[in-house]
Amino acid sequence: MDNNLTKTIIGAAINVHRALGPGLLESAYQECLLFELKSIGLNVKKEIELPIVYKDIKLDHGYRIDLLVENKIVLELKTVESFTDVHSAQILTYMKLGNYPLGLLINFHTKLLKNGIKRFINSSQ
Repeated sequence: MDNNLTKTIIGAAINVHRALGPGLLESAYQECLLFELKSIGLNVKKEIELPIVYKDIKLDHGYRIDLLVENKIVLELKTVESFTDVHSAQILTYMKLGNYPLGLLINFHTKLLKNGIKRFINSSQ
Protein backbone atom coordinates (compact mmCIF):
# COMPACT_ATOMS: atom_id res chain seq x y z
CA MET A 1 0.00 0.00 0.00
CA ASP A 2 2.03 2.95 -1.36
CA ASN A 3 5.27 1.64 0.13
CA ASN A 4 7.36 3.40 -2.51
CA LEU A 5 5.66 6.72 -1.79
CA THR A 6 6.14 6.41 1.97
CA LYS A 7 9.82 5.49 1.41
CA THR A 8 10.21 8.60 -0.75
CA ILE A 9 8.59 10.79 1.92
CA ILE A 10 10.74 9.29 4.67
CA GLY A 11 13.86 9.80 2.54
CA ALA A 12 12.97 13.46 2.04
CA ALA A 13 12.35 13.89 5.78
CA ILE A 14 15.72 12.30 6.55
CA ASN A 15 17.40 14.71 4.12
CA VAL A 16 15.80 17.66 5.90
CA HIS A 17 16.78 16.30 9.31
CA ARG A 18 20.38 15.65 8.21
CA ALA A 19 20.67 19.22 6.95
CA LEU A 20 19.01 20.96 9.91
CA GLY A 21 19.42 18.58 12.85
CA PRO A 22 17.09 18.56 15.85
CA GLY A 23 16.12 21.59 17.91
CA LEU A 24 14.17 23.86 15.56
CA LEU A 25 10.50 24.77 15.55
CA GLU A 26 8.04 22.44 13.83
CA SER A 27 7.27 25.16 11.26
CA ALA A 28 10.89 25.17 10.04
CA TYR A 29 10.83 21.43 9.34
CA GLN A 30 7.39 21.76 7.75
CA GLU A 31 8.53 24.40 5.25
CA CYS A 32 11.71 22.53 4.38
CA LEU A 33 9.93 19.19 3.97
CA LEU A 34 7.26 20.87 1.85
CA PHE A 35 10.02 22.27 -0.38
CA GLU A 36 11.83 18.92 -0.55
CA LEU A 37 8.70 16.95 -1.48
CA LYS A 38 7.58 19.47 -4.10
CA SER A 39 11.07 19.55 -5.61
CA ILE A 40 10.83 15.83 -6.37
CA GLY A 41 7.50 16.35 -8.10
CA LEU A 42 5.00 15.32 -5.44
CA ASN A 43 1.64 17.01 -4.99
CA VAL A 44 1.81 18.41 -1.45
CA LYS A 45 -0.61 20.67 0.40
CA LYS A 46 0.17 22.46 3.65
CA GLU A 47 -2.06 23.25 6.63
CA ILE A 48 -5.19 21.67 5.15
CA GLU A 49 -8.20 22.90 7.11
CA LEU A 50 -11.06 20.45 7.08
CA PRO A 51 -14.46 20.73 8.68
CA ILE A 52 -15.91 18.52 11.36
CA VAL A 53 -19.60 17.69 11.27
CA TYR A 54 -21.12 16.67 14.57
CA LYS A 55 -24.84 15.97 14.47
CA ASP A 56 -26.28 19.23 13.08
CA ILE A 57 -23.18 21.32 13.78
CA LYS A 58 -20.50 22.03 11.18
CA LEU A 59 -17.20 23.44 12.39
CA ASP A 60 -15.41 24.86 9.37
CA HIS A 61 -11.93 24.58 10.81
CA GLY A 62 -12.14 21.52 12.99
CA TYR A 63 -8.60 20.39 12.37
CA ARG A 64 -5.54 21.18 10.31
CA ILE A 65 -3.28 18.64 8.64
CA ASP A 66 0.40 19.65 8.59
CA LEU A 67 1.08 18.19 5.13
CA LEU A 68 -0.99 16.07 2.76
CA VAL A 69 0.95 14.20 0.07
CA GLU A 70 -0.71 13.09 -3.17
CA ASN A 71 -4.12 13.56 -1.49
CA LYS A 72 -3.68 10.33 0.44
CA ILE A 73 -0.86 10.42 2.98
CA VAL A 74 -1.21 12.59 6.07
CA LEU A 75 2.03 13.90 7.55
CA GLU A 76 1.82 15.07 11.13
CA LEU A 77 5.07 16.72 12.17
CA LYS A 78 6.27 17.07 15.75
CA THR A 79 9.24 18.42 17.67
CA VAL A 80 8.72 16.67 21.01
CA GLU A 81 10.81 14.61 23.43
CA SER A 82 8.79 11.50 22.57
CA PHE A 83 5.46 10.51 21.08
CA THR A 84 2.47 10.13 23.35
CA ASP A 85 -0.81 8.29 22.84
CA VAL A 86 -2.41 11.66 22.03
CA HIS A 87 -0.11 12.11 19.03
CA SER A 88 -1.14 8.72 17.66
CA ALA A 89 -4.80 9.43 18.33
CA GLN A 90 -4.49 12.81 16.60
CA ILE A 91 -3.14 11.44 13.32
CA LEU A 92 -5.60 8.53 13.35
CA THR A 93 -8.47 11.00 13.80
CA TYR A 94 -7.24 13.16 10.91
CA MET A 95 -6.98 10.09 8.70
CA LYS A 96 -10.44 8.86 9.65
CA LEU A 97 -12.17 12.24 9.26
CA GLY A 98 -10.52 12.91 5.90
CA ASN A 99 -10.80 9.29 4.76
CA TYR A 100 -7.07 9.11 4.05
CA PRO A 101 -5.49 5.64 3.83
CA LEU A 102 -2.03 6.34 5.29
CA GLY A 103 -0.32 8.59 7.77
CA LEU A 104 3.19 9.29 8.96
CA LEU A 105 3.91 10.80 12.36
CA ILE A 106 7.37 12.34 12.19
CA ASN A 107 9.27 13.69 15.19
CA PHE A 108 12.21 15.89 14.16
CA HIS A 109 13.40 16.23 17.77
CA THR A 110 15.44 13.01 17.64
CA LYS A 111 19.11 12.23 17.11
CA LEU A 112 18.27 9.74 14.33
CA LEU A 113 15.08 10.53 12.43
CA LYS A 114 14.34 6.87 11.70
CA ASN A 115 13.67 6.52 15.46
CA GLY A 116 11.08 9.31 15.26
CA ILE A 117 8.78 7.95 12.56
CA LYS A 118 5.56 5.99 12.99
CA ARG A 119 3.43 4.73 10.10
CA PHE A 120 -0.35 4.44 10.40
CA ILE A 121 -2.97 2.71 8.27
CA ASN A 122 -6.62 3.80 8.30
CA SER A 123 -8.42 0.60 9.26
CA SER A 124 -11.86 2.19 8.74
CA GLN A 125 -11.50 2.18 4.95
